[in-house]
Amino acid sequence: MRPVIGITCYVEPAKFTVWTDMTVALLPYMYVEQVVRAGGQPVVLPPAGDPARLVERLDGLILAGGGDIAPARYGDEPGEKIGYVRDFRDEAEFAVLGAALDAGLPYLGICRGLQVLNVARGGTLHQHLPDVVGHEGHSPAPGRFGPLPVVPVPGTRLAKALGTEPVTVPHYHHQAIDRLAPGLTVSATAEDGTIEAVEMDAESFTMAVQWHPEAAEDCAIFESFVAACR
Repeated sequence: MRPVIGITCYVEPAKFTVWTDMTVALLPYMYVEQVVRAGGQPVVLPPAGDPARLVERLDGLILAGGGDIAPARYGDEPGEKIGYVRDFRDEAEFAVLGAALDAGLPYLGICRGLQVLNVARGGTLHQHLPDVVGHEGHSPAPGRFGPLPVVPVPGTRLAKALGTEPVTVPHYHHQAIDRLAPGLTVSATAEDGTIEAVEMDAESFTMAVQWHPEAAEDCAIFESFVAACR
């Protein structure tokens, strides 16, 4: 049987079929396709009700990409470049992540999902990465992924999935880890020094990447994650 993988999602106004301005729970279908391709059964988790209570029914959890985390959660004031903060999503995802970690549930964080993990464990974020690295390569234009290489750290779960040579992956993020949270280990960096992946030193699978593996051609990260969910 396919392991059941919960995937968090957006709640945003959208246009579809005959509807021109409807608030919907939505998720790029690439996430669904990659989980199915890797052998999992995806289930979308909207940030409503009490999604943390669903952890006991899941075999794995993915926190998907999305808007910025409220800076107050890591002790900062919002800068000019902060955008798409959704307090209700922060509340739901910090709760479901905490429940998943407490239960030892396999976890894969993607983009925002890495940032939620780092902040939840006591780390901080760069609010606008171009101000730090001096270029826009991690988020070249609205709605367009930027191909940049990352270097996996030997001996990590990520290196077992991707190898130890530089690999070019699709990026779309304007924030990144500033202070690494205690208990997290860096498992990949970009050429400009940006932390691009982290793991937790635990028996259960806990990995988060700053880029967007759902938009990649290969399925290696999802295959590694779903294998742990079995």
